[in-house]
Amino acid sequence: MQRVVFRGFRIVDCAGDFYGSLVVENGRIAGIVRGAENLPAAGLTIDGEGFPDGAALMPAFVDLHAHFRDPGFPEKETLESASLAAASGGFATVVCMANTNPVLDSPEKVFGLKARADALSIVDIYPAMSLTKNMEGRELSGIAGLSPAQAPLMLSEDGRDVADDGLFLAAMGEAKRLGVPVSCHCDHGGEEASAVGRAVALGKKAGCRIHVAHVSTGETAEIIRRAKKGGGFPPGFALSCEAAPHHIGATEEDAARMGGESHGRVNPPLACGADRMAMAAAVMDGTIDAIATDHAPHTHADKLAGAPGFVGLETAFAACLACLPGLELSRLSALMSSNPAGILGLRDRGRMAPGLRADLVVVDTKALRKVDPAKFRSRGRCTPFEGRELRGRILLTMNAGRVVFMEGENE
Repeated sequence: MQRVVFRGFRIVDCAGDFYGSLVVENGRIAGIVRGAENLPAAGLTIDGEGFPDGAALMPAFVDLHAHFRDPGFPEKETLESASLAAASGGFATVVCMANTNPVLDSPEKVFGLKARADALSIVDIYPAMSLTKNMEGRELSGIAGLSPAQAPLMLSEDGRDVADDGLFLAAMGEAKRLGVPVSCHCDHGGEEASAVGRAVALGKKAGCRIHVAHVSTGETAEIIRRAKKGGGFPPGFALSCEAAPHHIGATEEDAARMGGESHGRVNPPLACGADRMAMAAAVMDGTIDAIATDHAPHTHADKLAGAPGFVGLETAFAACLACLPGLELSRLSALMSSNPAGILGLRDRGRMAPGLRADLVVVDTKALRKVDPAKFRSRGRCTPFEGRELRGRILLTMNAGRVVFMEGENE
């Protein structure tokens, strides 16, 4: 692979924010220097002077929670369209959920989808495996037959969770054995807060890592905040959580405007303004560990019929910049890159350091743009941010040293 030099950029990650240059060789970061002089010759030089004043070079984003609808629902999304949407949103790594047709409930299905994604060579896709066969909550999926070396990066029953405590606990035991987190969507058992309490209690009993998906209310955030502050965790237990941009930047009023039982429907539902403010506060104080999109494309007919979900890969960065105005860019990098990479156990990305993968994104932090779903690369079009002016855009995305998105190309 040719050497690539990013010359004269504002470089930002979870630990730093400075002016300098970065060298990429063989798909990895070979060096980072202060300033823009005495740089090695390169096959491709990307000069910061050619970018807008608000440009910054950051680690590419890592999404812990997306629905790619592949296999089984090409009218909603395909592996290719979702991958292109991810790249245009600044993501180089995405975990896609198991609620496909057929359900990703066996090693063969997970490995097969991973191989297809690798062949596309756009972004890195890591399919989650379901906890139970066909996500029916009756018996464990193929997780029991996996070795730790074969394990997917995350296990999840998606929005169903597992109703039976004994079976849920058994699945968590397998997760502990494999050393991977269980993403708990906490849509089972009534209110989100009570479902989160249940997942945390069972996770402590199993001694496994629990990741709470799409936290959406102040009450739930407070439960997680207190649990983290309380400490005294049993061996093997860890607790992390994510928030989706639409729960940080939209409310039940937006849902009503879109159609409360159609285009505005999402799980968990958009909440009141007080919950939105509480979610923003939870991000600011560190209760929320990661931003995840919960990208969930549907056809127009699906949404009219009440299918829940919004698309989010292509608006996540700008939504966060617009809806969290007091958040420093280095903190946003932690939420969208280093923290989710750490939750997944991916130590080779998410930060700026020599030897790490050259998964990079150039963003414009000052650009204002109205959200136009007609320009999305995703096949889904439903977003509560449609028509809103958000701040920030993606200019370039690099995955393992290869440019996989450049603004203006193929639009």
